[in-house]
Amino acid sequence: MAAHRLMLGLAGLMGAAGVALAAASAHGADATRLASASAMLLFHATAILATGALLARGLLHGGIGLVAAFGFVIGAALFAGDLALRQYAGHSLFPYAAPTGGTVMIASWLTVTLAALVAKS
Repeated sequence: MAAHRLMLGLAGLMGAAGVALAAASAHGADATRLASASAMLLFHATAILATGALLARGLLHGGIGLVAAFGFVIGAALFAGDLALRQYAGHSLFPYAAPTGGTVMIASWLTVTLAALVAKS
């Protein structure tokens, strides 16, 4: 249960950060990176909440579903963090951080698929 609460808490933080980045994007000059970062955080915060609900209903395999949810957190944080850092500091988090985050998010969606397929009926 602690992992589930952590996952849901992180989704809340991601949602808040996504709204803040959307506001910064709307009011900043040349802030398209922030709009992309905001979208990834907001979409994946919602995906985490949905994954949590599906886990609670037993529609996803527990362990695999948690891996997917935490993959959403890690992937979105890498992607959005890299774009925000580029916007505000002028440099990246580390080389290929955003593409790595994107790859982790794609893998997490595939992991949700696996969690659905192997869940107990």
